[in-house]
Amino acid sequence: MEQFKGQPRLPKFAVPKRYELRLKPDLTTCKFGGSVSVDLDIVADTQFIVLNAAELSVNAGFVSFTHGDSSKVFKPSKVEAFQEDGILVLEFGETLPIGPGVLAIGFEGILNDNMKGFYRSTYEHNGEKKNMAVTQFEPVDARRCFPCWDEPAWKATFKITLDGVPSELVALSNMSILEEKVDGHLKTVSYLESPIMSTYLVAVVIGLFDYVEDHTSDGVKVRVYCQVGKANQGKFALYVAVKTLELYKEYFAVPYSLPKLDMVAIPDFSAGAMENYGLVTYRETALLFDEQHSAAANKQRVATVVAHELAHQWFGNLVTMEWWTHLWLNEGFATWVSYLATDSLFPEWKIWTQFLDELTDGLKLDGLEESHPIEVEINHAAEVDEIFDAISYRKGASVIRMLQSYLGAEVFQRSLASYIKKHASSNAKTEDLWAALEEGSGEPVNKLMNSWTKQKGYPVISVKVKDQKLEFDQTQFYSSGSQGDGQWIVPITLCCGSYDVRKSFLLQSKSETLDIKEFLGCSVATGCGSASNKNNAVCGWIKVNVEQTGFYRVKYEEELAAALRNAIEKKHLSSTDRFGILDDSFALSMARQQSFASLLTLLSAYREELDYTVLSNLITISNKLARIAADAVPELLDLINQFFIGLLQYSAEKLGWQPKPGESHLDAMLRGDILTALAVFGHDQTIDEASRRFHAFLDDRNTPLLPPDIRKAAYVAVMQRASASNRSGYESLLRVYRETDLSQEKTRILGSLASCPDTNITLEVLNFLLTPEVRIQDAVFGLAVSSEGRETAWTWLKANWEHISKTWGSGFLITRFVSAIASSFASFEKVKEIDEFFKAHPNPSITRTLKQSIERVQINAKWVESVKSEKNLADAVKELAYRKY
Repeated sequence: MEQFKGQPRLPKFAVPKRYELRLKPDLTTCKFGGSVSVDLDIVADTQFIVLNAAELSVNAGFVSFTHGDSSKVFKPSKVEAFQEDGILVLEFGETLPIGPGVLAIGFEGILNDNMKGFYRSTYEHNGEKKNMAVTQFEPVDARRCFPCWDEPAWKATFKITLDGVPSELVALSNMSILEEKVDGHLKTVSYLESPIMSTYLVAVVIGLFDYVEDHTSDGVKVRVYCQVGKANQGKFALYVAVKTLELYKEYFAVPYSLPKLDMVAIPDFSAGAMENYGLVTYRETALLFDEQHSAAANKQRVATVVAHELAHQWFGNLVTMEWWTHLWLNEGFATWVSYLATDSLFPEWKIWTQFLDELTDGLKLDGLEESHPIEVEINHAAEVDEIFDAISYRKGASVIRMLQSYLGAEVFQRSLASYIKKHASSNAKTEDLWAALEEGSGEPVNKLMNSWTKQKGYPVISVKVKDQKLEFDQTQFYSSGSQGDGQWIVPITLCCGSYDVRKSFLLQSKSETLDIKEFLGCSVATGCGSASNKNNAVCGWIKVNVEQTGFYRVKYEEELAAALRNAIEKKHLSSTDRFGILDDSFALSMARQQSFASLLTLLSAYREELDYTVLSNLITISNKLARIAADAVPELLDLINQFFIGLLQYSAEKLGWQPKPGESHLDAMLRGDILTALAVFGHDQTIDEASRRFHAFLDDRNTPLLPPDIRKAAYVAVMQRASASNRSGYESLLRVYRETDLSQEKTRILGSLASCPDTNITLEVLNFLLTPEVRIQDAVFGLAVSSEGRETAWTWLKANWEHISKTWGSGFLITRFVSAIASSFASFEKVKEIDEFFKAHPNPSITRTLKQSIERVQINAKWVESVKSEKNLADAVKELAYRKY
């Protein structure tokens, strides 16, 4: 049996074809029993059957294999579970005959509270706390519910029956109900057999729910289930789901393959949502929208998450990755196409501009030396959780967007439809997608894209003009400032002086030189501005990576950079290009390839910026710069904050505090972001007004003075003045938290509490996160501590590590916990301290995240040292802070 330990994949001598699964959960004792009969093909001589099982009790007396042809029953001579590998090994006294047979296993388990496998979630009904039973199997946790071949490539059909369900409860699975038999207070529910699918997509939910219902134009029944009394909050998601299913049917040229689609809001849920075939589960914040108390940002999140999960019904469920190495095929594609769907439904949201947030998150993580390729080798189930990250999702989506932009939308869509048709009800690898796109476009897609998926990182393209020639040079970009040796085939796009003159080419070598007049039909001015004469157009600026469609950064020589600064001030550039110039400049400053002062000077060009996505990134960057300044030049911090406040005044005055009739969705989101930033930077008038409105809200929760879009700003403002000796604002916020049953309001408050500069309050907030009042999945929102609170948070994490590690155990939540606290520091001493602590308290599931966090601290520390030694920074800051616009 030892030969099967430590293997990345299950052996291939038995192939599952069909599961008949019975489960009997007890919501009072939080235990479950079950049985599974698996139709198998034995395809090689073996005395063993090896499958996955974890945290299940399997009695050898309830295990048998019946050969299909002879009906001979084989009982195992030995049954052993290897918990570390999540496998169950059955050894038989003789070689099993080749051909079909049925493996039967009885088992028992616990409805855990770890939000994975078959688990319990709690809710309140009529003031009484109740349990519901929920499954969350992706990536490798179906084995915690029933013994199975728990790998994506082992697709099979599933016939599911639930026994002993309290008759008043709703019991859902992937398929529609075939039969429901009520016996007194209990019922047995059996479901139609599923189409062929992977184990990680099997799902069951049992609880007390209300629902809203609609149908697509071709008759698919769509329901949104939520807690009793919240049905109206499901209406927006229902609208999005029906429209999105119809849109994807057209886009993929394949109809949705099941008769129904259920979407369920789960109170305790570790991720954002899960695309189980026909039964999609969500956090409440990602599915429910309350017209009166949800913000515009909440509405947008519901739309994009629903669109993402429904994309998986084709890209993931119908066509499934062959192994976790190809996870990005699922997640990168679903992320990209969710923007396509959202843009179709809500064009006024300018969602493709907001896609740049995905791009930036991908670039940030992939700028680390501890990043990983899009296609990453997975050698053990324990490694899978850590790749559900910004590389698989956001870099994945960004390179798909880059490729679609290069090939053209129509060719891309046609090729995708061909890929889905060819691999439907099967598994695919990255190469299969490239082959379909290559065939449809005639372009060397495989060669082009291998440089983006098989190696980590991305290039920075240096651009300069010499003798009317444009010189391009690519080097691997690292945020640490180190030099990497990667090289890419880069789709370069550029425009010169206007968007009418737009060119593109593939940079296939390390460098390339182009004659500007031949390539662009113009010459480049040696100063700013633009002019023309009869013989020769002179362009005032050159922008590379037009609309930020490429996954790379651009570094301009100073004269080209100055011309772009001027173009930003004169409003000649699109919002996506303004975003790109700002974000690249920030990254180059972090990597110490550009001075802190020059970055601040560039920021001043954005003083009349009004675009939501650009300003949102400007605020994120300003917050980071303020933190670096606090560590590097604390004596200049007040002036730097004054400069940031000045930068935001124009947009703050334009938007005001009160929503305007008929204003855009984006203005509603922007108002909250700007007011929050002004409060954090210490703008007294903003904090005073926020406090006034907050107190009106305390008197009347429906006051028009504090609509949902600015509540976060008010909460953060209140916490800026809270302290151990002035606790009233803090305690009032806790009271609001305890009174509301809206998850979005709870997370808004949690995200504000720790912003308090008083470390005594910070410690109270952190301790509050570990109480039963905060659901485990929400605790991470409370880690948004102020600069002053970092050391308190680190000390607290160390003191509570055993509890946190045990409670969060592994996976998505604990990686976010560690990253949020550890990455905020900026000293080499802290690098050593963090490293030593986690060496003494190892947790295999955070290995990659920990290395990335330590690298971020090193990057911050190097940046702080660089800013400390920057000459004339004080003069530049004073000039910018006191400049009158």
